[in-house]
Amino acid sequence: MRTIAPLAHQRGLALVEAVITLPLLLFLMIAASEFTNAFVQHTTLTKAARDAARYVAEEAIDGSLTVNLTTALKNDTKRLLVYGNTGGNGAPAIPGLNTGNVEVNSVGANVVEVTVNYPYTGILGSVLPTFGFGSDISMLFNLQATVAMRAL
Repeated sequence: MRTIAPLAHQRGLALVEAVITLPLLLFLMIAASEFTNAFVQHTTLTKAARDAARYVAEEAIDGSLTVNLTTALKNDTKRLLVYGNTGGNGAPAIPGLNTGNVEVNSVGANVVEVTVNYPYTGILGSVLPTFGFGSDISMLFNLQATVAMRAL
């Protein structure tokens, strides 16, 4: 029958286990928060694009039931997507988003399309560290949301 080793032989074992598992757990925690942040920002972009498309679809139709996208209407739509209002007041829905990231087009058959491209940068910056377990992961990528609606 084996006897249980005295505690003196196991001293420091918990420290060794922590040193082995801590980098993996830290990487998983950072990766999960980066993924969550990217998901939330993409959802925010999609909702803003949907609201802007609904606005332009309602305002773009003229008396002859054709789409008429004026420069003023395009600019109002861009400001609505970025700031949440047509006046362009307040902070952007996502930091760094501006009206230059938004396109408003008529795609034919009385359909208008709103597209937003947002250069995503991670919470910790442009690189997700792997703590020596391979090459670092770039966190620079483009989030895009496109919504098309028939003008009413």
